[in-house]
Amino acid sequence: MKKLFAGTILTVLSAMSLPMSSVAQDKFEASVGADLVSSYIWRGQDLGNASIQPALSLSYKGISLSAWGSAGLNWSDTREVDLTLGYSIAGFSVSVTDYWFDGGPGYFHYRNGNTNHTFEAQVGYDFGFAAVNWYTNFAGNTGLKADGSKAYASYFAVSAPFTFAGLDWEAAVGATPWQNDFYAGGANSEYAVDMIRGFAVCNVSIMASKAFRIAEAWSVSVFGQIVWNPSTEAAHFVAGIGF
Repeated sequence: MKKLFAGTILTVLSAMSLPMSSVAQDKFEASVGADLVSSYIWRGQDLGNASIQPALSLSYKGISLSAWGSAGLNWSDTREVDLTLGYSIAGFSVSVTDYWFDGGPGYFHYRNGNTNHTFEAQVGYDFGFAAVNWYTNFAGNTGLKADGSKAYASYFAVSAPFTFAGLDWEAAVGATPWQNDFYAGGANSEYAVDMIRGFAVCNVSIMASKAFRIAEAWSVSVFGQIVWNPSTEAAHFVAGIGF
């Protein structure tokens, strides 16, 4: 799933994925970069081992189109390709993302019940001292309720950046508001029954990062992030470097 790459702003966070506000510019701007991460943790879920995660974006007057991917260093790991169309003005942002994974129906399969795509809508506001974002799956693999009906799985998060001891930090908390199996590691997860019942906090994280300027127009960033998932009783420590 899409995360901001450490080379420019750092997230991903991992796993976590909080769109940043931008000022409308008068010319096209493009960026390219990549992260190398020790493990792929997204919204509190473990999605893979050490991975390379490239990103490419193009923006104009608040409108942006970006591509993000993840490929595990182990050839058997799942490959992912995400496309996002977004708009931001001042602190407000909206976007639509198409997530796709290999290992199932091919990329151009979109029919309900025969697709590996998940389509997600996002709306958020960045107050500066904190950012709030809401995400909902509206098509494709939307997640399921206990009765097998579509859950339209959703996730909301609050994050707060700060500086301390010479590092840039970000604390975040994320939760899924109603019953679904999308944020439980899938139907085969031992925690799926508990997760599917309703509200669950699935991501509590703290990340520290530092950028090192290599040249006038190029820098390298390193980060470390601790992620706890109270709903699955899991904990992760992720390290990464962004180019």
